Amino acid sequence: METLYHQTNKHIQEIQSHMGRLETTERESVHLVENELQARIENVFGQLERLEILAGKEPPNRRQNAKLRVEQLKYDVQHLQSALRNFQHRRCAREAQEREREELMSRTFTTNDADTSIPIDDTLHFNSSLHSAHRGMDDLLGSGASILNGLRDQRGTLK
Repeated sequence: METLYHQTNKHIQEIQSHMGRLETTERESVHLVENELQARIENVFGQLERLEILAGKEPPNRRQNAKLRVEQLKYDVQHLQSALRNFQHRRCAREAQEREREELMSRTFTTNDADTSIPIDDTLHFNSSLHSAHRGMDDLLGSGASILNGLRDQRGTLK
């Protein structure tokens, strides 16, 4: 069990050192490095399963310590796997942004399509209706004022 534990721990440290290569690797070969790291992580998971079985077979006085050490290795590997997933997610998002940027930059400037229309007709109709209503009110007030003036004149003649 000790040799497998040390071997697994060594593999985990190698994976950690290779994780730094992801940032500096060229775009074309980053997939190869990711696949290599994923294969190594899966290999370590297999070794951890064997270590769990062997830890269960340890004598009772060393069993708890062995299981604790295996759990620590498991935690480290899960952390590495989540770091790899985060890197892949960030890389995919960055590539999508670059594609969108390139698509926008390659698009030529065009004016709006001929299908574009501004709904001015409804607004124009509403505006002309308001103006005619305004004129109608002015005419109504004017005729009311002349009726009042006519009544005043009649009152003056009747006195």
